[in-house]
Amino acid sequence: MRDALFAPFEFLDGNRAKGMVLVADHAGRELPAEYGDLGLPASEFERHIAYDIGIEALTRALAAQMSVPAVMARFSRLLIDPNRGEDDPTLIRQLYDGTVIPANYPLSGEERQRRLERYYRPYDDAVGSAIASVAAETGEAPLVVSLHSFTPALQGRAPRPWHVGILWDKDERAVNPLLEMLRNDPQLVVGDNEPYDGALRGDTMFRHAIVNGYAHVLIEVRQDLITDPQGAASWASRLAPMLEAINAMPDMHVVRQYGSRTGPV
Repeated sequence: MRDALFAPFEFLDGNRAKGMVLVADHAGRELPAEYGDLGLPASEFERHIAYDIGIEALTRALAAQMSVPAVMARFSRLLIDPNRGEDDPTLIRQLYDGTVIPANYPLSGEERQRRLERYYRPYDDAVGSAIASVAAETGEAPLVVSLHSFTPALQGRAPRPWHVGILWDKDERAVNPLLEMLRNDPQLVVGDNEPYDGALRGDTMFRHAIVNGYAHVLIEVRQDLITDPQGAASWASRLAPMLEAINAMPDMHVVRQYGSRTGPV
């Protein structure tokens, strides 16, 4: 009964005719009741290891401003990470940024399969369904925008200077114009495949955009800039006109295979 009451994702409806879908893999930090706290203190669920801080608010604000559909994962990535392939060794982490997750070690094959079936795959199916519904409505390839946030520093390393990073693999269609627009603001430090490399085999963009030949972009906003509602609203107001301008480019709605730096698609 508890599993039946826990929804792995939230869908924000929007105008599918606009041809864009927002995806937020790490928006939530909730856990089904049967998992309790995974053996962790509540303070760990305030950290980036549990979710992407600020992304739920940013996603809601962007979806509302642009009137486009969005899919957000509700479960914490400490339960299972929806932005990893099913064969990725970090799919269910046992150690993350110095924190051991007691309920994830040891983990039986049956429990791994259970989390895949009840949480990971329903979210993944929701992303696929949302994208397919937009494609069906427009008769064209949709633009897929993935939203994430990153910490100002990680594991004792030097502070990260970027305010925002654009992650990508090989398809530059949405990437290049967005980088140019962001860099037109002299106050912003913009990362190109920083602070991470966007080529991650089996991740959400690989499964739903790269394989299908859909134009896409992954946006990482630094967490301290969107922690409060005002910051999230401000970044939504900054990004919305840029994404709408890019979405209006005809090249964004054509199926085109670019492949992947990670290997054959």
